[in-house]
Amino acid sequence: MSIVIDGRKTEFESGTSILEYAKKLGFETGNTADRPLAAIIGGKVFNLMFAPKQECELSLLRFSDEEGRRVYERTLQFVLILAMRKLFPKARVVVQYSLGEGVYININKVGGLSDADVESIKREMRAITDAEYPFTRRRMDIDYALDFYSGDGQLDKAELLKWRNFNYFDVYTCPEYSDYMDYYYGEIAPSSSYVKVFDIKRIGDSIIMLMPSREDPQRAAEYAESPRMLSVFEQTDNWGRLMRVSTVHELNNRVRDGSIRELVRVNEALHEKNYSRIADDIIAKNAKAVMLAGPSSSGKTTSANRIATQLRASGLDPVMLSLDDYYIDRDKIARDENGELDLEHINTLDTDRFASDLKILLSGGEAEIPRFSFITHKREGYVPLKLQKDQPVIIEGIHALNPLMLGDIDPSRVFRIYVSALPTLNLDDHNRIRTTDLRLLRRLVRDYGTRGASIEQTLGMWASVRRGETRWIFPYQENADRIVNTTLHYEPAVMKKHIFPMLNDIQPESKYYYAARSIVKSLNYFLEAEIEDEIPPTSVIREFIGGNSFYRKD
Repeated sequence: MSIVIDGRKTEFESGTSILEYAKKLGFETGNTADRPLAAIIGGKVFNLMFAPKQECELSLLRFSDEEGRRVYERTLQFVLILAMRKLFPKARVVVQYSLGEGVYININKVGGLSDADVESIKREMRAITDAEYPFTRRRMDIDYALDFYSGDGQLDKAELLKWRNFNYFDVYTCPEYSDYMDYYYGEIAPSSSYVKVFDIKRIGDSIIMLMPSREDPQRAAEYAESPRMLSVFEQTDNWGRLMRVSTVHELNNRVRDGSIRELVRVNEALHEKNYSRIADDIIAKNAKAVMLAGPSSSGKTTSANRIATQLRASGLDPVMLSLDDYYIDRDKIARDENGELDLEHINTLDTDRFASDLKILLSGGEAEIPRFSFITHKREGYVPLKLQKDQPVIIEGIHALNPLMLGDIDPSRVFRIYVSALPTLNLDDHNRIRTTDLRLLRRLVRDYGTRGASIEQTLGMWASVRRGETRWIFPYQENADRIVNTTLHYEPAVMKKHIFPMLNDIQPESKYYYAARSIVKSLNYFLEAEIEDEIPPTSVIREFIGGNSFYRKD
């Protein structure tokens, strides 16, 4: 029998791990960029210590792959927590959210966190990675796991496990270093030697766990300060504490006791206050143009309309403009080096035309605004527009914060807004809900429910969407005057019923099976909430589940 790894065939021997096959074929290297971290077989991700029991074809995951980076992150996080358990056994480590190329982690310890503490943590982590300790995976009974985590003081894990629908639980250990056991929603690397590239930076009583650089994985990424992004995460954290929904366990309790209806009202009120303050800031700056950008499924359209409503409440009459109308005719767009159309690229937009039109509008003149057809994929005519004294223009599009869009326009006349879904709701202290995953969930619900797209179609295009965001959107987010977090703490409980059955229908032979199962594994912990009658028609979530009054034509 034989096994095929990354297109190369080798003889199959029962009981031999994927790692041994990778070494035999010369795939196992010490280079972070090339070193395999896990493997995909039939749409499922496996640890490299897995021994296939039959002939199969598999692909190795490396740091350049999205799931490969996640394996690296989970493994590095495990090493960090092992070091913390040894150095500061009573400290609470709460993994919170991604920040640049790192992960923001709160360290709650007596006396606070010092620079000397961080240096000690880094030294211990380097000692662990240099020792190349093997990690083992073991399955335990759910009742045993509950007793273990309750006795260990990890009540966050114990509370979450009460919502688990299975009677077993898989954990990772490092028996040559510690008896500590932890659980992650995905695979980790076979040993501590796989995560030697990292750095730790302190921010108050928190740290940034820096991953390898995407451009050069042999060195740790540098921390780029993101004060605006950090501030909006902290605001959302505070909202979670205010509403008593910092974890899935707390959200489930509110679903079960019915108080989720009050949660919806308060959550929506907090959003409305936020949009109102942004409108006040726009007026205070005397901005004539509002540029609003954000990644896919961030709630840009609803946010633009809600800001417009708040401006109208202050006596202004804003005009809406979409950058989509500045698309170049599809047949005139230059293809990339592979002959493919990159529709996320800024060269798909007529940036010169937009900058010229905006300049005319801001100077009081009349501009001819193009109209683009998504049916013919061509520009089909123009509409004249002249702004009156009380008419700011709100421009929405993924490239709205790119400096190329403004040309030589005076930036003081422009108010820039970055919109995204930035969840701070955690599964437990060591397992966060990723911002990307929430946006993907939103897009799956919207595309399936309102655009007729299958789950696999949406999953298939997501990697391309993510590449475009990384290149064209995220680099400019800190240039915004305001960052808006459109996350609603209750939304996973509402989204679940709209997508859960369809995700479960994805079969193991599908190349998107693992992606679908990853979402299912997280959603398994959420109770469904039947509260759509409580959700206002202008809510951001309505952009995805339907019923958004901004889209009504009557």
